[in-house]
Amino acid sequence: MGLEAREARLCQGFIARLDRSMASRADNIASNLSLANFSKATELKKRLWFTVGALIVFRFLSFVPLPGVNPLILTELYKHTQGGILDIFNTFSGGSLQRMSLIALGVMPYITASIVVQLATSLHPALAALKKEGESGRKKMNQYTRYGAVLLTAIQGWFVASGLEAYGASSGLQAVVIPGMLFRVSAVISLIGGTMFLLWLGEQITSRGIGNGVSLIIMAGIVAQMPSFFSQLFEGGRSGSVSGFTIVGMIALVVGLILFISFMERATRRLLIQYPKRAGQNGMMQADRSHLPLKLNTSGVIPPIFASSLLLLPLTITQFAGKSVSPDSKLGAAIVTLNQYLGHGKPLYMLLYALGIIFFCFFYTAVVFNPEETAENLKRNGGFIPGIRPGKNTQVYLDYVLTRITVIGAAYITVVCVVPEFFMEQTGLRLVVAGGTSLLIVVNVTVDTITQIQSHLLAHQYGDLIKKAKLKGRMR
Repeated sequence: MGLEAREARLCQGFIARLDRSMASRADNIASNLSLANFSKATELKKRLWFTVGALIVFRFLSFVPLPGVNPLILTELYKHTQGGILDIFNTFSGGSLQRMSLIALGVMPYITASIVVQLATSLHPALAALKKEGESGRKKMNQYTRYGAVLLTAIQGWFVASGLEAYGASSGLQAVVIPGMLFRVSAVISLIGGTMFLLWLGEQITSRGIGNGVSLIIMAGIVAQMPSFFSQLFEGGRSGSVSGFTIVGMIALVVGLILFISFMERATRRLLIQYPKRAGQNGMMQADRSHLPLKLNTSGVIPPIFASSLLLLPLTITQFAGKSVSPDSKLGAAIVTLNQYLGHGKPLYMLLYALGIIFFCFFYTAVVFNPEETAENLKRNGGFIPGIRPGKNTQVYLDYVLTRITVIGAAYITVVCVVPEFFMEQTGLRLVVAGGTSLLIVVNVTVDTITQIQSHLLAHQYGDLIKKAKLKGRMR
């Protein structure tokens, strides 16, 4: 027994030294991201190179046009429909929609399908039960999401092809070389193939690269538009259409929003969770403690995307329909009035945009976080919040805390998304890439990717310490 106790103390001492060493390394890991550390982490380098290569393939595909379209007429089409929902899709796809490439729809159909499936999960008991089945249930949910993405891509692709033909017929400009059923079918098949390839590419990045593949593809599309954003901004300053004060203000606004988003996205409310006392190694009774982190922004970037899509959808439809309607008719007058009130930066648009963001913040937070399920899991595992009885009282307390922090989160997202709209309306600049939604996506994906890189470096340093410990043990 004495020998076993001595060996146990030696093991505990080694583990304690290892933990202290790694704790100090984890604190300084952000400052140690040097080329030397990257050169030693061969697995991380392979993942980074694979991610870069996959994103390069994505950018090349954005320049492959759909068969049977005239690119010169497409430029005119995009200019005519600017300010609608096409601006958002074009930004997220890296300009692919403007060029009408094979990946013109990007991964937006998949994003929409995944949101619909998540909402259906909270409303349909069978899907809710499927979600609780673990890995097998998750695979089935992903399969349903892919089926939904194919369906949405086919529907959107059909409307895109029909819209191209309608544009050529109404304005006298032939956007489609040979319009007809053959073009529509080929366009739909090409768009489905492009979107499915992007989903496959995103899955490969997730499994063999760094970060979430689909999120990185969206971020790459937004970042790819930034050079044109800065060139447009500085060209306006050179020509005199944009004042120097406006340029400095826009850059300061973008930098300030990035810093503000970075701070708020890392903000969490940590609820103390305590577990029953258990016998420790020294015979003393010890109580385990943990924390339940509740993000300030639980809903992510979903609220501004949904709110802007719902507001810009009528505007886009009226832009397409208004070309075949006489402005002197009642319908034409109604379309003109609707375009005036729901235009970017208009008071009614900004008010409805803010209300939509707040609504979807609360709605989507209620979908992704279930206080009843969380309280039941804590009760099943013996955990409780100090001062709160397990069960129903814990559920009520979690709902109370989540509602309060969601108020702050909704106000934060509303400010981030509405302030750039107001600034661009005052300056006359229509720069979607500088909008709050785009900056939210870029900052969120960047922070998540950097966190994963740090995790890989930390795991690599753990491996080095374990190897050194084994070598020292053999030498002794």
